[in-house]
Amino acid sequence: MGHLGRIGSQALYFCVPFREQLLEYYSSHEIGADAEDNLLTCLADLFTQINLQKKKTGVIAPKRFVQRLKKQNELFRSYMHQDAHEFLNFLLNELVDILEKEDQAAKKEGGTSSPSEKTVNGPKNPQANGVQKEPLVTWVHKNFQGILTNETRCLRCETVTARDEAFFDLSLDIEQNSSITSCLKNFSSTETLNAEDKFFCDKCCSLQEAQKRMKIKKPPHILVIHLKRFKYIEQLGRYKKLSYRVVFPLELKLSNTVEDADSEYSLFAVVVHVGSGPNHGHYVSLVKSHNHWLFFDDENVEMIDESAVQTFFGSAQEYSSNTDHGYILFYESLCANKS
Repeated sequence: MGHLGRIGSQALYFCVPFREQLLEYYSSHEIGADAEDNLLTCLADLFTQINLQKKKTGVIAPKRFVQRLKKQNELFRSYMHQDAHEFLNFLLNELVDILEKEDQAAKKEGGTSSPSEKTVNGPKNPQANGVQKEPLVTWVHKNFQGILTNETRCLRCETVTARDEAFFDLSLDIEQNSSITSCLKNFSSTETLNAEDKFFCDKCCSLQEAQKRMKIKKPPHILVIHLKRFKYIEQLGRYKKLSYRVVFPLELKLSNTVEDADSEYSLFAVVVHVGSGPNHGHYVSLVKSHNHWLFFDDENVEMIDESAVQTFFGSAQEYSSNTDHGYILFYESLCANKS
């Protein structure tokens, strides 16, 4: 678990806007000596230690952070192989929960939340006495949250029903010898709802055949892409790792947006799963810092050439000695850098 905590926090540490806002939050909130640890304070403390250590050599073990993680979630207590995607999801949602609780406590005391927590829309619309409250907006949302819109068009009356949902990452189905671009196109491809899957159209007041597709309404600042490399195989009765070769570019154009305007992104981190199966293995990470790529494997860090990133695309043949496959990709929007 310490290994997973280290790899996950490395990728997040090199997410510069997230790191800066977390450290700013930590320095502007006085944490009393008797205050109880939470994942937010533990992660901020870890990032602060790394910041102070930058000009020296040595290793910082994320012990306090990992202990807190185990305490918070029993999934991460065992010695079994842990999933990096579950870890990331749990961590980001936990940070949001902590910030929401702090905001509510501040309001009860008659205080107000800090401006840094009111920058973009949050995912929840809590109800209070039947009145819809403004959702809290945090710097976690500012960095990672995007909005998907699920459009369903009735094939009888042509009425389009759109439903929005927030996301912190996109989980993509993968195919052999494909690319992130083709996986994103499949994600947004039109699906026909018929037979048992007919759609209830409010205008027709009946079940009708319809076409459904998912598009990105608001692209996030940090786009996290999770490649679904672990698939349940019915005949085997277990999960199998898909070693498929999926090309992920250093520069990505996101074209499946509502506005049909390309959003440009640059790759800055990759979490790699090493191993042939889902229940055992190892994680390493690739991180871009100051225009150089670094390879992290537990305590070992080495600089690698940019061209080495493509060795983690996956295997073109099913049985290959190479078991190092890109699993979670972190892209940063170039639009924000230009503005």
